[in-house]
Amino acid sequence: MSDAGKTIHDFELKTLRGEPLPLAEHKGKAVLVVNTASKCGFTPQYKELEAIWQKYRDEGLLVIGVPSNDFAGQEPGNAEEIEQFCEINFGVDFPLTEKVHVTGADAHPLFKWLGAQGGILSKPRWNFYKYVIGRDGKLVDWFASTTAPGSAKVEKAIKKALGK
Repeated sequence: MSDAGKTIHDFELKTLRGEPLPLAEHKGKAVLVVNTASKCGFTPQYKELEAIWQKYRDEGLLVIGVPSNDFAGQEPGNAEEIEQFCEINFGVDFPLTEKVHVTGADAHPLFKWLGAQGGILSKPRWNFYKYVIGRDGKLVDWFASTTAPGSAKVEKAIKKALGK
């Protein structure tokens, strides 16, 4: 199947604890995927991501944090360290995946697909790129690191993804 016909439901991640996280199990939900890092200037965005998760999860939004060490070694920790850091410092309750590559030849297939769907500028060039996926599994919009998760632009995309 070419990437053009795929949706987010064609991909699988693994949780931070190494358990399968098949995105097909979340058909019908809107999804916010963010590549994250614990030692980045944008790391405080975890707080806003958690707020979005709390605000919209009952309406069908799934927030997924995807740790990556691709940019300046800003996610050096192992799974347990990442989980403790996120929980203790930001109260993160939304799902976190295992650490993966989000750029280059070794990028996780999901991030290759996201980059293809959003165009060349949508490929992560730093931590905390945000991808809003509709209930149909297709990319609604994407945002660079500098766009705060709680911004009006991101919230508008989330509402569109939720069908509001």
